[in-house]
Amino acid sequence: MVSRRAGLFLAVTCLVATAALAQPRRNEFNSTGVPPGDYGKTLRSAEDMALPNNFERDETWLKFPKGRVLGATSALDIDRDGKSVWLVERCAGVGGCTAVKTDPIMKFDANGKLVRSFGAGLLVYPHGMWVDRDGNVWVADTQSNIQRNDGTPNPAAAGARPAGNRVLKFSPAGKLLLQLGTTGQYGADDSRFNQPSDVITAPNGDIFVADGHELTNLPPRIMKFDKTGKFLKAWDLCSKSVVPFDCSHSLAMDSQGHIFVADRGNSLVLVYDQDGKRLAEWKQFGKPSGLYIDKNDVLYAGDSVSSVQEGNAFIRGVHIGSARTGAVTGFIPDVLGNPTPWFPLKGTTGPEGVVADAQGNIFVSQVAPFGQVARYRRTPH
Repeated sequence: MVSRRAGLFLAVTCLVATAALAQPRRNEFNSTGVPPGDYGKTLRSAEDMALPNNFERDETWLKFPKGRVLGATSALDIDRDGKSVWLVERCAGVGGCTAVKTDPIMKFDANGKLVRSFGAGLLVYPHGMWVDRDGNVWVADTQSNIQRNDGTPNPAAAGARPAGNRVLKFSPAGKLLLQLGTTGQYGADDSRFNQPSDVITAPNGDIFVADGHELTNLPPRIMKFDKTGKFLKAWDLCSKSVVPFDCSHSLAMDSQGHIFVADRGNSLVLVYDQDGKRLAEWKQFGKPSGLYIDKNDVLYAGDSVSSVQEGNAFIRGVHIGSARTGAVTGFIPDVLGNPTPWFPLKGTTGPEGVVADAQGNIFVSQVAPFGQVARYRRTPH
């Protein structure tokens, strides 16, 4: 089920799509970046199409302060109380978080009321977030303000104080406790990151960082540190995959301490032990941008980039299943669906990040369109 607003949107979208289908397919559709083809065809399996959706979408639960505009948001997590939601946004407007004075890290209570915020001036392009068992808030800040994505100097930042391309640990009140990485400097050694996209911690305090978001000239990898930030080891990703890009988009950890990696570039969920041994490779969770595993080892995988370019092998949305067996038990399709020539949806839309609270409510964050973090509640049977 979907909300009344989402239902109206889908109805209008269907009318537009029907009208567009009645017209000849013309070459100008290619200008959207979507190749010509049969957009009604799907490569989804019968099992995937039969998955149930037992959730109702609520787009109004978040009570954002008056006058405050929410920008692109990929990162969110649940507080240790099991009900409050932490967000970190990439900030609205040109220049992202380095160009505004607002706090990008925010905590909302179960009713969607803002109760705490901090982090102004410290982040460039926040991408991943983790709340550890002590309530500390970790943020992976992916980009540098003084270097371009290819590692060359950014002339527009001449004279600027270096920021970004690091992992920061904050107390629940916002005190900076730990920094990993060399501020603003890309690299593939032990002290520099290659665009860190996410971070998680083990029960013993060991830190795992998914490194290698968009820099194609440096290797994607998982980096492991001890609780003090001392580098322990790293292992490469994509070594057995086809696309050496976007292989480390998100991380999660199950009750056994296994590391789950969202290999978005290759449409895989990869499972490792804490020493880097690959244990599993799952293809049934879509094209994962975000991963979350709850205390019962339920795995949630948010797909924000599936499209007709992959033959509609999957639809943007959230797959729900078991982190123990890999069995998929449910699917929540995104209200915008996949892009088409008449509805192009440039970039990523839908669930870039996904988490679930102690009651089983699911929260999804999105990069585009701006300004929305939706909550899904289980519908009565």
